[in-house]
Amino acid sequence: MITYSDFEKIDIRVGKILQVDDFPEAHNPLYKLIIDFGSEIGIKKSAGQFVAKYSKNFLLGRRVACVLNFPPKQIGPFVSEVLTLGFPDKDGQAIIITPTEEVPLGGKLF
Repeated sequence: MITYSDFEKIDIRVGKILQVDDFPEAHNPLYKLIIDFGSEIGIKKSAGQFVAKYSKNFLLGRRVACVLNFPPKQIGPFVSEVLTLGFPDKDGQAIIITPTEEVPLGGKLF
C-alpha cells in the first residue's frame, strides 16, 4: 500500500497530441505520439498501445493523461519520454484516458 505522499510524487499531466505516426519497428502495435504539455513543460514523445482501438486521425488533437516523471524508455529506435495512460477494455486493448472537458495543457492531476 502506498501513502498519499507517495501518490503526490507521480507527475500526471494533460497534454494534447500534435502528431501520430506508425511505429513499424515495435514488437507490439504502437503509435509514436508527439504531445504538447504547454509552455512550461513543452513537447514530449510517447509510444502508445492504442493502435487496436483508435485511428491516427481520432487521436490527433485529443487531450491525454500522461506520467511525466518516469525515466525515458528506449523502445527500439524511439525514446519514449512520457507514459500515456490508458485502461484495458474487456479484450485487453488500451482505452486512452482523456478529459471530458477542456483542461489547460500541463494541468496536473490531483
